[in-house]
Amino acid sequence: MSTTEQRVAVVTGAARGIGAATAVRLAAEGRAVAVIDLDEAACKDTVEKITAAGGRAIAVGADVSDEAQVQAAIARVAEELGAPTILVNNAGVLRDNLLFKMSVSDWDTVLNVHLRGSFLVTKAIQKHMVDAGFGRIVNLSSSSALGNRGQANYSAAKAGLQGFTKTLAIELGKFGITANAVAPGFIATDMTAATAARVGMGFEEFKAAAATQIPVARVGEPDDIANAIAFFTGEAAGFVSGQVLYVAGGPLD
Repeated sequence: MSTTEQRVAVVTGAARGIGAATAVRLAAEGRAVAVIDLDEAACKDTVEKITAAGGRAIAVGADVSDEAQVQAAIARVAEELGAPTILVNNAGVLRDNLLFKMSVSDWDTVLNVHLRGSFLVTKAIQKHMVDAGFGRIVNLSSSSALGNRGQANYSAAKAGLQGFTKTLAIELGKFGITANAVAPGFIATDMTAATAARVGMGFEEFKAAAATQIPVARVGEPDDIANAIAFFTGEAAGFVSGQVLYVAGGPLD
C-alpha cells in the first residue's frame, strides 16, 4: 500500500466518550473510520461529525465479545471502506462492586467486552495488516490496571490488555505492525459520571475532588486520550511498540 492511499481505521466503542473523540481525531488525520458500537444507531452522531468535516466514516453495530458479529463487522468494513490497518480497541463496560458483592455475571461481562473483545477484533483485522505490511494497534488500558477498589473485574481486564499488547508487539512486529496501549487516568465521560452516581456524588463535585489529586490540577477530557492514540497510529510511530502510556495528568507507578 502506498502512503498516499487512505488508511482505514476501526474504533470500537466509538459512539461516545473516548471512542468518539478518537474516531473524529483519526478522521481529521486523514483516515477513513469505521465507528463500531453495540448499537449502530448510537454511532450516528460520531459518523455525522466526521462526514460533516469532509471525512469518510460508516457506523457498524456489533457486540465485540461475539465472534460471529465481529467477523461480520470487519468483513463489512473491508467491503465498504477498504481493508482496515489501524485498530483502536476501546469498547468497554463497567460493573463495579466490591469483590464479595461482585457477581460472576459482572466479572464475565467486563472481561468479555474488554479482553475477549479486543482479542476477537484484533484477530479478525490482523490478516489485513499483515497483507498490507502495515498495522497500528492501540488497546485502551487504564490507570485501574494498577488496582482500584471496587474494580477487581475492570482492573484485571485492563492489566490483561497490557500483557496482550506486549505479546502482539512481539508476534506482529516483523510484519510492520506495532501494538501499544494507552492507559487513561480520570477522564470526564459517561462512564466516570456513572461512577460518581454509584458513590452518591454529583459529577461536578466528583471531578473537582479528582482534580485535587492530579498534578496538572484538572481531570482529563476525551481529546487528551485521542491525541495520544493519534500518535501511536501515525506513520511516524513505527519504532514505538509494546509500550504502555499512562495519560493521567501526572506520573503513575
